[in-house]
Amino acid sequence: MVFFGYMVFSIVLGLLADRYGRWKILLLSFLWAAYFSLLTSFAPSYTWFVFLRAMVGGGVSGHAQGLIIKTEFLPTKYRGYMLPLSQVFWLAGSLLIIGLASVVNPTIGWRWLIRIASIPGILLILVFKFIPESARYNVSTGNTGAALATLQRIARINRAAVPEGHLREPAQERRGRFKDLIHPKYLRTTLQIWIIWLGIAFAYYGVILASAELLERDLVCASAAPAPQDPSDDSEESHSPCHCHLFGPAAYQSMIISTAGEIALNPVNILSINLLGRRLSLCITMGCTALFFLLLNICTSRAGMVGFLFMLRALVSANFNTIYIYTAEVYPTTMRALGMGTSGALCRVGAMVALISQVLMSASFLGALCLFSSVCIICAISAVTLPIETKGRALQVGTTTPGAPVAPKAVRDLEVMMQPESKPSSPEVSQA
Repeated sequence: MVFFGYMVFSIVLGLLADRYGRWKILLLSFLWAAYFSLLTSFAPSYTWFVFLRAMVGGGVSGHAQGLIIKTEFLPTKYRGYMLPLSQVFWLAGSLLIIGLASVVNPTIGWRWLIRIASIPGILLILVFKFIPESARYNVSTGNTGAALATLQRIARINRAAVPEGHLREPAQERRGRFKDLIHPKYLRTTLQIWIIWLGIAFAYYGVILASAELLERDLVCASAAPAPQDPSDDSEESHSPCHCHLFGPAAYQSMIISTAGEIALNPVNILSINLLGRRLSLCITMGCTALFFLLLNICTSRAGMVGFLFMLRALVSANFNTIYIYTAEVYPTTMRALGMGTSGALCRVGAMVALISQVLMSASFLGALCLFSSVCIICAISAVTLPIETKGRALQVGTTTPGAPVAPKAVRDLEVMMQPESKPSSPEVSQA
């Protein structure tokens, strides 16, 4: 239900962010997610729990605006290096929640786990006054005064002078329109991006679900011996209608190791997307993901299984890194948030479809792996045939000039001031 809430509200919040600003929607999403997350811990029934988790997913869907703000502030030559580093914080949060679950769940229960996990999101709300609205967004709406104030603040932080001249307002366009996503200039790009997002999410959450299934049932060498139940166990989990039972220490350890794999290929991924480009890099990692899904069927020890899961998590994480960057870069400012929102919705569709993997594994483990591998191959083909390469490409302001190699003056001024110790008298600045 978290995925369902994310799928629905991702589109709505993306549309609102293009029309009313990234900062407002980002703040709203944090308030929303924190509020409903805390309420979830007091859910009186399973029905209320499902509803509240769906609302949490709706709030979390707006967090993508943080990536968009960062994308719109970073200079072109730094985006391919700085954006993938966000994965470090994603990894830290993943490891933290697994560690907390291993300690909190067996002792004081899942309700306290949710309450503790809500604390970081609440604390982050307090620092929103230090986060500015995107200057690119302000320029696209004609609010050059606010954009200039932001640029001057950046210049002071970097001990640089504001370049001479005035911000030029681009031609005013309507923002956040669905028909722009399927405009002939972006139709093929949009359709292929949606396919890739759906496939990557299917593979990513398939790995997570497969990991849980393998660890819970101890599926090594395709054996399916269910874990023995303790007849003296009178916990809440033992009476669950889905016959769930708690993971043991070894299972949590294996999850931590495989999750740590999400950062393993980050340096290689950074070099790849900057040297080979976004399309070819994504094609290679998707192809390798397909291969490792098939290798997971090899009869091996528990350590070998964890090793394969480690590499799969590393590869699917690299896939997500690349497609996040590409999606934020390929769309113009007037529909960037909506493009990310619709992609996020397709991503959650893929995540929900991945639940089928648990059913398939009980019937045919190899069949499930072949399905995942086939989807990855389709995504690899879609990636390499994308019509636009965004490596070294300036962010576009509106749909009237897609693919233009030269950014408007306001955008170039922003990129100059984002670089420390820039000199206003340099040729680059004076020519801008």
